[in-house]
Amino acid sequence: MSATPTLYILYNADASVMGKLSYGYKKLTNKDKDKPTCAACDITHGGLSLDETPQWKAAKKDLVESGAVKDVKQFHRDELDQETKEFVQSQGLHFPMVLAQNEGSGLRSVMSSEELATFKGDPQTFVTKIREQLGGNQSIL
Repeated sequence: MSATPTLYILYNADASVMGKLSYGYKKLTNKDKDKPTCAACDITHGGLSLDETPQWKAAKKDLVESGAVKDVKQFHRDELDQETKEFVQSQGLHFPMVLAQNEGSGLRSVMSSEELATFKGDPQTFVTKIREQLGGNQSIL
């Protein structure tokens, strides 16, 4: 890979107070454990917490410090810029998801909502797979 990408984690939730309440309700009433309300939220926040888990903070820091990615940015659906909204719509993607972008090039899909669900909220498994997807197999932590 010629350049280090920025990783974008896009949540299946809105950042507003109503968005958080709606997400909490959906999370609490979801009976299908194989299709979580927001698998990205589970990985980074452990589900219903408003704070990132220590495990995610360490994994994210390692991704950047090891040079696997330039940066990790996390956005709710209602925080996306126009370019990202248009990309998601044009590709028919479903929230949550992970995108990547190298400097000077367009966005690309790296991980789908279905793939995110397979990690069952485990940041280390997620990061291992991200490294594989981006072409780097360095170990984490």
